[in-house]
Amino acid sequence: MKTVVMRELVIGEGMPKICVPVVGRTLDGILAQVEALRDVSFDVMEWRADFYELVEDMDAVRGVLGEIRTVMPEKPLIFTFRSETEGGERMLCVEHYVALLKMVMASGYVDAVDVELFKGDAEVAELVNEAKKHDVKVVMSSHDFEKTPGEDEIVARLCKMQELGADLPKIAVMPHNAADVLTLLLATNRMVTEFADRPVITMSMAGLGLVSRLTGEVFGSALTFASVGEVSAPGQIEVETLRQVLDVLHSNK
Repeated sequence: MKTVVMRELVIGEGMPKICVPVVGRTLDGILAQVEALRDVSFDVMEWRADFYELVEDMDAVRGVLGEIRTVMPEKPLIFTFRSETEGGERMLCVEHYVALLKMVMASGYVDAVDVELFKGDAEVAELVNEAKKHDVKVVMSSHDFEKTPGEDEIVARLCKMQELGADLPKIAVMPHNAADVLTLLLATNRMVTEFADRPVITMSMAGLGLVSRLTGEVFGSALTFASVGEVSAPGQIEVETLRQVLDVLHSNK
């Protein structure tokens, strides 16, 4: 199993790493959230740019990235534009989406970008190749806010992400009952034990799926998301609480 290194952080060994999203709608709101993270114990920061009111302005996005780096220069940074169809705040046409991610990769400010699996194989391949040029990692993602697909489908999506060159394949699904949560956990374990040659990220959302955000070290998910204030997806809990649970599970493994 390969690991993924962003700055000095190694993903894929030891405890699952904690990612905290920044979801401000204005530059001031974004920077206030980043500043508030200074005294928080976390590993990776994700800027959810689909929340940003000027996200369609490339120069504005580049400027925000520079400001984030000034405030928080030491932590790995993931850039994510989450499309509305995947649970995000808005949509961009595919051409603008690709152009935005390419600009971000070339900016020198980010360590990783989120690339949505279902943007189209050609577009995904183009973005993966561009990321390699700039030594930027790719978190390739699929989100289902309606249901939990079957175990075979979850594994198939993660395998396809791996084949397309994702550094970190990621899937998030919505459970309707405890069996759905088990499906996600079983699929994660199967992927990691039978197919994966790199770390994967999986989660079952909402309160029902919370256990999946806590037990990554048991079932195989290498990174989990926590909140500091506003959440970016249902089921996220406060980062301090998450850290305590991860520490307990790790120390008793």
